[in-house]
Order: sequence, then structure tokens, then C-alpha cells
Amino acid sequence: MKKYAFLFPGQGAQVPGMIKDICDAYPEARAVVDEVTKITGVDMPKLLWESDAATLSRSDNSQLAITTASLAVMAVLKTKGIEPSAAMGFSLGEFPALYAAGVLSFEDVIKVVRERGLIMQATCENIAKANEGHAPGMTAVLGLPPEKVEELANGIKDAYAANLNSPVQTVVSGTADALTQIEAAAKEAGARRALRLAVAGPFHSPLMQEAADNFEKAIAGVTFNNPDKTLFSNVTGKQAENGEEIKKNAVLHLTNPVRWTSEEAVLNDLIKASGDEWELIEPGVGAVLTGLWGKSGYAETAECKAVNSAESINTL
Repeated sequence: MKKYAFLFPGQGAQVPGMIKDICDAYPEARAVVDEVTKITGVDMPKLLWESDAATLSRSDNSQLAITTASLAVMAVLKTKGIEPSAAMGFSLGEFPALYAAGVLSFEDVIKVVRERGLIMQATCENIAKANEGHAPGMTAVLGLPPEKVEELANGIKDAYAANLNSPVQTVVSGTADALTQIEAAAKEAGARRALRLAVAGPFHSPLMQEAADNFEKAIAGVTFNNPDKTLFSNVTGKQAENGEEIKKNAVLHLTNPVRWTSEEAVLNDLIKASGDEWELIEPGVGAVLTGLWGKSGYAETAECKAVNSAESINTL
């Protein structure tokens, strides 16, 4: 019997009109969109299908939109008998993974993601105001191993390896001055490119401590259950098994790096050890994680498919 691992996309995957064709074709998906509207009071059809790219790029909009898309696709896959035995998500994507693994209820994951997006947006706006045109941000370093980028970042004040995406791609968060320094250091070390990203803030670094403090208060009363499926953590890069630890890591998540390469390696080992046939699915919008899995060297172990359109669902 084939087993499935779901890999949930993070912030940045959003596009105007996302999952419209899926909702038109599958009432189960539209029901999820309507339920999110009911829980949050946000007009989700308008946000998903009528917003422009700039509106969707705001953290308070993109996080809710992407999570809704992932859960809507999950609902359709369930009707086809496709449910995850393992789950993990990139950055924001860890939250729909928590739902998939039974850690958070549907209502709780929507409320938690809504609060997270609002808090992160407010923090980014505060950072921008305080720095007057020199706000902290993120730089993608291409062509160097993560360990080397971490070493370079550790030698620069206010530079932090934030997203360990692949063996040749690491994103660094930092102040404007620190990013200028890491870009020069990376190129000197042989990086193919060091590209400043158009993002709202220095995500997954200590510079987001204000957001972490506020998010900790926001989720204080939320129950995080022990997972009932295999679940992996961005913070540790390993399997997560305890609900209270997962709750603590949900806060640390905002100021600590996404150890995606470690999660991929652990998943690859699990698949190999199981002796079962596995397929990886990226549900919702975009295909970034499918691409990273393909570049990881693990594609021979299991294929990863992006399920982000009615056509891609129909071909499963």
C-alpha cells in the first residue's frame, strides 16, 4: 500500500486567483474556503481571487490565504483516499502540517495562523518605521553549502542563516548593513549569486523577537496535541513527538532558522527504512518544495508532486 508525505508550502507561494479552479471543480475545497471566512470574518473568496499581488504579499493576508489553499486541497485529496502518513511544512507551512498531524484542530490552526500573520505584519511595519529606508531583510545565497553560509553569517554582527533550503541555497536574515556584508563575503567565498529578496522583514532570526513575544501570548490558551502522524520540525530539523514541545517550537519558529535540508534528510531516511512505496505531495499553491526535493538528491527515493490545480488533482 502506497504511503504519502505532505510537504506544505510557505509564505511567498501566494498568487492572485489561487485555487479558484480547484474550488470550482470540487465543492469540498470551496467548503473549506467558506469555513475559513466563517471562522475569521475575512472574505476569503475576495482575498484569494480578487486581490492583487501586493495585497496578497502582506503577511496578514498571505499566511491565511496559503494555509486555506493547503487545507482546501487536503480536503479534496481525502475524498480520493489520499491522506498523509507524514507531514512537514516550510516556515508558515508547518502550521497546516500541524493540522495534518492532528496537533491542531481545523478551527485552531486557522485562528493561530490568522494571529501569526497579523503579528508578523505589525512587527515588520514597526521595523520598517524604526529603520527609515534601511530596514532589515533577507538575502538568498546560491552556490554555497549551508554550513559555509552559517559560518559566514556567524562572523557578521546581526546576520543570521534563516532558511536552509537546499545543499546550494541558503537565505540569510539581517540588518541592511549585515546583508551588504554577507553578500560581499559570500561572493568572495565563491557563491554563484547573493540576491537581496523583496520581503517584508528579517524572518526566522532574532530580529523578529517582538513577533515571537506577542505570538507566545496569542497561543497561550491553545491546545497542541501530540501528533498522531509522523511530523517534522523546522526548528530542530528532526521528528516532533510532543505537543508541548511543538507549542514551544511554534514560538521559537519565528526567531530560529528553517532547517529544511535536515528535515528532507530525515524524511528520506524514514522512507528508505520503511520498505514501503511512498509519494510526496505539495498541496496548495506553487511548487517550490517539489523543486527543492528534486535538487536534494533524494528524488530516487520518492517522487514529489505539486498538487496546485484541478488538473494536477485529476491526474493523481
